[in-house]
Amino acid sequence: MRIEFTFRNIDSSEGIKNYASEKISKLQKYLRAPLDAEVTVSLERHLHCIDVSVAADGHRYAGHEESQDMYASIDLVMDKIDRQVRETKATITKARRHRDSLGDVAAKQARSAEQARTAADE
Repeated sequence: MRIEFTFRNIDSSEGIKNYASEKISKLQKYLRAPLDAEVTVSLERHLHCIDVSVAADGHRYAGHEESQDMYASIDLVMDKIDRQVRETKATITKARRHRDSLGDVAAKQARSAEQARTAADE
């Protein structure tokens, strides 16, 4: 797991890095492949902004959040990314469950070929 941090208009803090790393590592239970994340922490006037971009399993997940508290911003953006990851996993799982098995596909092809032959004979 590779996490890259960028701090803009704010000093680098080990507390923020550790907190964000802990939250991002919780996504690993949903993703098989190694996780690459880019976290941008910035301060604009009195708003703490967090941009997180996560790449794993051939998908890219991103989120942006602003609030008065840095840790609250991290929590909110990670909730967004967690939702994106869960929706993607649910879509993939649903597609796998409803996919025709190879035997069903072969049977359908045989039936359609037989119907085409009987239609041509008539």
